[in-house]
Amino acid sequence: MSGATFEELTKVRPEKSLLRPLKKKGGRNSRGVLTVRHRGGGSKRKLRLLDFKRDKIAVPGKVASIEYDPNRSARIALIHYADGEKRYILAPLGIKLSDTIQAGEDVDVRLGNALPLASIPVGALVHNVEFEPGKGGKLVHSAGSSARIVSKEGKYVVLKLPSGELRKFHHRCWATIGQIGNVDHGNIKLGKAGSKRWLGKRPSVRGAAMTPRDHPHGGGEGRAPRGMPPKTPWGKPALGPKTRRRRTSDKMILKGRKQDVTVA
Repeated sequence: MSGATFEELTKVRPEKSLLRPLKKKGGRNSRGVLTVRHRGGGSKRKLRLLDFKRDKIAVPGKVASIEYDPNRSARIALIHYADGEKRYILAPLGIKLSDTIQAGEDVDVRLGNALPLASIPVGALVHNVEFEPGKGGKLVHSAGSSARIVSKEGKYVVLKLPSGELRKFHHRCWATIGQIGNVDHGNIKLGKAGSKRWLGKRPSVRGAAMTPRDHPHGGGEGRAPRGMPPKTPWGKPALGPKTRRRRTSDKMILKGRKQDVTVA
């Protein structure tokens, strides 16, 4: 069993004005029907409101604290802006107390600053990348992750994402400079089943241990082979056949996340 040291944290209590209640759903939809299995329980949490849009243009802000967020693997930084407003952002690796950050089209390319991709030089590491201009950062949010700017082609900028995928983004999409902190998160070993339950994840049962009415792999005397290609509990192929619908944005993919696959 291993855990985080939390040595980078500077404050224990979160900012009250940026907290919201977070109701647990246990994998159920608005009708109470279970739509996602293996969810439920877990520690009680409150939601921290994060600024993914970084739309505080040309207003400098100072890092007031680095805090823990139970809802994500990354650490978060509390920013006190010059006009008195407070906001949380994802904490980049290497950011320190009293550092000044800013968002704008012509601000310095410095750790924690947010700029359009057109203003960021080739080779820079970025995170919190917008998928569409003005919609807020949607990609590269997890601990230790970053995307690298590979090239610029007219109105588009090519990024190498953490998965290895090469994808084009519009040059007006915004991103934040730097790699996300807490890079050792991937080395944590939970060590016991209870740690998983604290995270709100319930046990999963093998299909072969079920009855035929509950799973296509179930039934038979003793341990039995599948007798068929692997299937989901609902009878759909689990390995091999593609199940993802083709999206209009697929045309922006230059190279898929599997190294031997190139998307036209």
